Amino acid sequence: MGITKIRNFIEGFFYKNIFKRLFFAFDPEYVHDRVTSTGVLMGSFALGRMFVKAMFGYSNKALEQTVAGIYFKNPIGLAAGFDKNGQLTQTLPAVGFGFEEIGSVTGKPCIGNPGKRLWRLKNSQSLLVYYGLKNDGAEIISKRLSKLSFKFPLGISIAKTNDQDTVDEASGISDYLKAYTEFNEKNIGDYFTINISCPNVFGGEPFTDPEKLEHLLQALREQDSSFNKPVFLKLPAELPLDVIDQILELAKKFKITGLVCTNLAKSRSNPNIKDQSVPEVGGMSGKVLQDLSDDLIGYIYKKCGKDFVLIGCGGIFTAEDAYRKIKKGATLLQMITGMIFEGPQVISDINLGLVELLKKDGYSNISEAVGAEFKLI
Repeated sequence: MGITKIRNFIEGFFYKNIFKRLFFAFDPEYVHDRVTSTGVLMGSFALGRMFVKAMFGYSNKALEQTVAGIYFKNPIGLAAGFDKNGQLTQTLPAVGFGFEEIGSVTGKPCIGNPGKRLWRLKNSQSLLVYYGLKNDGAEIISKRLSKLSFKFPLGISIAKTNDQDTVDEASGISDYLKAYTEFNEKNIGDYFTINISCPNVFGGEPFTDPEKLEHLLQALREQDSSFNKPVFLKLPAELPLDVIDQILELAKKFKITGLVCTNLAKSRSNPNIKDQSVPEVGGMSGKVLQDLSDDLIGYIYKKCGKDFVLIGCGGIFTAEDAYRKIKKGATLLQMITGMIFEGPQVISDINLGLVELLKKDGYSNISEAVGAEFKLI
């Protein structure tokens, strides 16, 4: 553990003082594409994967757990939105992630929104995202992934294609079903996430409406009556609690496994926004999202207990950030922005820190800390 701390400290120093300054001097989407290309290269041969693991890997049995029948080596996953086309599935286990969620993948190929679509809100420690579900489409991505094996659990986030053809309810549902079927029939992935909350698409977020969501879930059930893999819903960050309550009832009715809390924040009145100028388009991640995510996790866990597996997403930069979500009720966690601001060594830093926090509180396994905040009430 001491060697890992020293390694991470050195890597973090070089990242923040050299690489981050270099990366942040260029357009963020350009940097993302270059980093993805490098990651694909490193994951394409054994020596590259071994090198990445030596640089960033860390494991501890206290972090291992089986959730919804799936074994997770640690609770830190890569959120959907980074590996849109599932290109990094061979590299990310070596980086130290316990799982990842690709996509969101849509029924048809989607070029995303035009113009600039990614900004760094440096003072807010946030990313402003306006990609609009850019991806190669379910058929192409599933065909590519069908040739691979995976060293960690893989989640498939699906959404409806971002175009005017999917605006009406029936067409939108059909598009979700196409994406779901492409992966389900090829038996790709360990779980599905139904993304009903992307804030950057044509026609808004119609399936956050409980009535329309019921129609979507009913159609999915008719397509796959048994839900032979766990299914999650990705929730918006700023939905009124009475609507959240209705969604929870639907999730119980259709035997949804869990909920991802949450997608991007939209409100420009969020007190965690520290930058003076924020474009009007797009949704915000990172520290802007942190409190909204934490609050929703706590609300759902307090209301539903262990009826759902909660995946906490938003504002995880440190082990303390991660542990707070776990104690509020999250079993698993997802991140992107913390890695971009802190460096790739932050994944092992967080996992190492979680082990120390567990020991401090007298827990032998991460699962014992889930919802601990409410067990004390």
